[in-house]
Parts: sequence; structure tokens; C-alpha cells
Amino acid sequence: MPWPSGLDTLRDRDFAWYYAARVISLTGSTLVSVPLVFAVLHIGGTATALAQVIVARTLAMVLFVLFGGVVSDRFDRVTVLRVAHLLTAATQGLAAYLIISGHAQIWSIALIEALNGVASAFTMPAMQGIVPSLVPRERLQSANALLGFSRNTLSVIGPVVGGMLVVGVGSGWALAVDAVSYLVALWCLGRIRLAARMPAAVPTETPDAPAGVPTAAPPDAPAPTGLVAELREGWDEFVARTWVWVIVAVFLVLNAIGTGAWMIVAPIVAKAEIGEQGWGLTLGAEAVGLVLATIVLAQVRLRRPLVAGMVWVAATAVPMVLLGMSTQLWVILLGAALAGVGMDVFNIAWTTALQEHIPERVLSRVSSYDMLGSFIAMPLGQAAYGILGDLVDRHALLIWTGVAYAVLSVATLASRSVRSLRSIPPELSPASSGTPQPTG
Repeated sequence: MPWPSGLDTLRDRDFAWYYAARVISLTGSTLVSVPLVFAVLHIGGTATALAQVIVARTLAMVLFVLFGGVVSDRFDRVTVLRVAHLLTAATQGLAAYLIISGHAQIWSIALIEALNGVASAFTMPAMQGIVPSLVPRERLQSANALLGFSRNTLSVIGPVVGGMLVVGVGSGWALAVDAVSYLVALWCLGRIRLAARMPAAVPTETPDAPAGVPTAAPPDAPAPTGLVAELREGWDEFVARTWVWVIVAVFLVLNAIGTGAWMIVAPIVAKAEIGEQGWGLTLGAEAVGLVLATIVLAQVRLRRPLVAGMVWVAATAVPMVLLGMSTQLWVILLGAALAGVGMDVFNIAWTTALQEHIPERVLSRVSSYDMLGSFIAMPLGQAAYGILGDLVDRHALLIWTGVAYAVLSVATLASRSVRSLRSIPPELSPASSGTPQPTG
């Protein structure tokens, strides 16, 4: 019986095991988001205490993400993920024990979350780099859509179930579930058996071809040795492609103003305009948009991924503007759903573009520079909007932030490298060129 379009990617044995590992670990991670917050508030009782824990994790992730990219390119990515999963299981298990036994303190939870941030710094580049090893390149978008579908669906269900666990059995037991989920995911990763294969041809920009037009890349040069040399090689690959650094530079600003407006100012305005329940419905509508986009993109191929991604990501600004205009709730819900679609179209388009056009041996390092550039200004933006929210009219702040967000998103298309980048045609994929693929 033929498989439904999009689910066909699960025919690849190794990807199926990786997908199972991701779903299981994501289940635990989304379950624990609410219990961890309530556990910290129960111990410390203040927003400052909660901030200490969150900042500890974020800073650790930012400090180690470049090193995580180097390690993920140098060693087997499955092994890197297994070690990181083992560390996460151990730390979450320790946190669960401390909370259940009543011995937890803010400093100990902050230290544990910092270790989790280190684990994430290795996990994210490894995950970005491993997918091209698991599926043929013509199915990368479908694979990323399936992964996005599970992530987005669990982001809706997980916090609800986590809240129920807090009420029913307590925060500590929810963290214990998370620890067990990573152990099960660790076992699933151990079932992956990647076959040796030749490096796939990766499109590259050359002086003789327009930007983004696929041409065969030269064979990979011998990899440099040493941390500094490998970081330099990753940086050289990062800046060599205009579309990569342009998008990351733009998202340094977009993430700073977007998270500042949506996470700090919007909830305050929403409380006065549509109430707590309305704000919850808005976030739910956004999640619905995310899920819908993944369903569509599992079947519809994006020919110019960055054009689609940047046009759609501009839609993320719509609910900001609508909330600032004090529009009716049902209109805001529609805008939030549209924003969810926009976020997911960009995420899938961007991930697939990196995996298709960046040589696999440096993909994790390039991804780590992407993550560093995209995330590093977020705390500054959130702090700035916390100050602005008390100094200027919040409605106007949301409206003008939304306008700036949309304009800056679309303005990236002024870059020829961004707007001309194309997905790799099936005839240039490894499957059609005879390049060996993972077996299973």
C-alpha cells in the first residue's frame, strides 16, 4: 500500500528511529516547561528567582553553541546526540529528586539548568546536521515538516498535560517523566545504523552562475584540525554565502524586537483588551497555524524557499498590529493563526535551505553561527521592551514594532542572493545521481 505523501519519508529506517527519538524527547521537554516554572516559583517565589534559572540556561547555551557545532561536525552526530541526551536525563533526574525530596534550592536548579543549556548547545547543531545523513535530499523538506509537525503539536499539548501533572502529582514527578523520556530517546538513537556514503553534491554560488542556481560543488577539502581552525572554517563557510549571513543579521534584529514585543508588551496589553482567556486563545490559534503549515509543507515543495520564508515570516507581525489596534478577539485569533503559518513556513524553508546548500561536513558549525547570531540579542530586546513598555504607549509600541518587523522581513528580498536561492531539483539529488544512501 502506498504511503500518504509526506509520510513517505518514514520509510527510511534510520530517519524513522530518529523521528521516534525526537517525538519522545520533545514530549518530555514540552511536559516539563510548566512544572519547572512552578517548581522554581514554589522554591523562590519571585520573578527574579525564575529569571536566574532561565538566564543560566540561555547563557550556557550561547557560550557553548559554537563548540557544539565543532564537535557535531568532527564526530558522529548520533553519538553526540546520545551523550547530550544522557546528560539531560541525568540532570533532569537529579532535579526531580531534589524537588520531590524537598532539598531543591534556586542555586541548585539554576546550575542544573545551566548544564541542560550546555546539552542543548550540542544537541541543536547535531540535530541540524544529522537529517541530510538520514534521508535523500529531495525529501529534506518533507522530513523537516514532519519534525516540525511533532514539535508544533506537542507545543500545544505538552504544557496542558504538564499543568495537569503539577496539580495531580507535583512538579518533581513531571521532571522525572522528562528524564525517562530522554533515556527512551537515547535507546531509539542507538537503533540508527547509518551506512557509509559519499558526500552529496551541494549547490554552491560561483562567479559563472547566478546566486542560488545549483552547480556541482568541488570535492570537500581535508578538514582542518584544532578548535580554532575548525571554528574559522565554519565562519568562512558562513560568510561565503551572502544569503546565510543576510538572513541571520536580519533575524538578530527581528528576534530582539519580536520577542520583546510579543513576550513582554503583548501580554500586558492583552490582559486589558481581551483578558487572560483571550490571550490563551491567541497563543492556541498561533499553534494551530504552526500545525497547519507543517501538514501542507510535508507535501508542497518550496521552489524558492527564502522568498516564501521571508514573505510569510512578515505575517508574524499581524497579531502584534491587531492587538495594538484593539481589534476584536476573533480578528486577533485569525491574525495569530496566520502568524503561526508564517513562522513555520520560514522555519522549514530555512532549515531545508541550509541542509541542501551547506556542505554536510560543516553544516553543524554553520548552524551554530546561525543560532548564536539569531539568539544573542534576544535578552537585550526583552530588557529594552520591558523599559519601553513603561515609558511609551504600549498600543503604539506594538503597532510600530509590527510594522518595522514586516518591513524588515520583506526588505531582505532586496538581496539578490536571498531572492534567487532555489531548492535543489530532484535530478541533482543524490538519489538520482547514483550517490549511495543510508540503508535500512
